[in-house]
This record gives sequence, structure tokens and C-alpha cells, in this order.
Amino acid sequence: MNVFRILGDLSHLLAMILLLGKIWRSKCCAGISGKSQILFALVFTTRYLDLFTNFISIYNTVMKMVFLLCAYVTVYMIYGKFRKTFDSENDTFRLEFLLVPVIGLSFLENYSFTPLEILWTFSIYLESVAILPQLFMISKTGEAETITTHYLFFLGLYRALYLANWIRRYQTENFYDQIAVVSGVVQTIFYCDFFYLYVTKGRCWEKCVTGTSSGQST
Repeated sequence: MNVFRILGDLSHLLAMILLLGKIWRSKCCAGISGKSQILFALVFTTRYLDLFTNFISIYNTVMKMVFLLCAYVTVYMIYGKFRKTFDSENDTFRLEFLLVPVIGLSFLENYSFTPLEILWTFSIYLESVAILPQLFMISKTGEAETITTHYLFFLGLYRALYLANWIRRYQTENFYDQIAVVSGVVQTIFYCDFFYLYVTKGRCWEKCVTGTSSGQST
């Protein structure tokens, strides 16, 4: 554990809380990609299968449980409680374009050919591309709600801090996780693309206020 790891975890947690708070307060999930949230829930599920079999620390266990809870509550709010406000017409990214190559790569490039290790590797690869449906949605509409951009900003900050964490661990422990580092770099690049989109196309919207979300149905 080092300061970059802790700050990265807190940034990640803040991003999830911001998103949940936005949905709960506005009772609307317009502008949020449900497909990205499904992928993130899948990431946490496959990564934390060792939750009750491999105790590392109280901090580690609590953070895993909080991330899982936040991920599934977010998915429930989007596809359950507030589904009438979900912008399904613009959340059209084909998930198979991500899942098929990620599954294949998980079997080809891993540290150990065991079920838990393959699923952990799958979660690392999937996390690096899980934000793409959200970025595709922003690119398609040319719009991003302010709170959504804050959410993405803190997710990007989380990845940047984790890269600093890996650098620090290499310096102090001579430890290098090639799969995690390469996947983290790829993910950070995608967030750089988001910042480019925000600068060039960013406009704030409040579809929930007017009740005109394009995905709204009766």
C-alpha cells in the first residue's frame, strides 16, 4: 500500500458515489451508459471471487464489498427503478465487440491457467475497455451532463493514480505486473480521448428536468 494506491481507490469510490448520487437526486439516468455499468459490475464480480476465501486486510475486504454494492445498485437503478429515463436509443455500443476478444485474450495471456486466475485476468482486460460504451454514447450525442463528466474525470484520475502506484511499487519493491500495467495504460489512453471529446464537444444537458429523455417510454 502506498499513497497513490489509496488516493486511486478513493478517486474510484468518489466517481461511483457521484454517479449514484446524481441518479438518486435527479431520479434520472439520461446520459449514462447502462452497458458500461454492466461491464463494470462484471469486472468487479470476476475480480473479487476471492472475497471470502483470501483475506488480505480489512481495508481490502471493505473496498471490494463497497465496489460490488455500488456497481450493482447502479445497474439496478438504470435498468430497474429509473428505467423509463434510460437513454437506450443512444446506448447502442455492441458489447460482443469487447467481450469476445477480452475472453479470448484472457485464455491466451494469463499468469496461471486456473479458473480464478483466468477470471481475474479477464476482469483486468475488461476494465481497460469497459468505459468505451459511455465514450461512444457521448461521441454519438455530442453532449455530456456535468455530473457525468465529473464521474469520468475521477475514473480517469483513478487510473492515472494507479499507474503511479505501479511505478512506485517497481521502485520500492521491484514488483511489476505486466498485465495490470499494460491494461491500465490502455484504459488511461481512452480517458484522454474523453477529455478531448469534452473540450471539443462538451455541453451540459438536463434532460431529466424537461422529461424529454430520448429513451423514455411508457
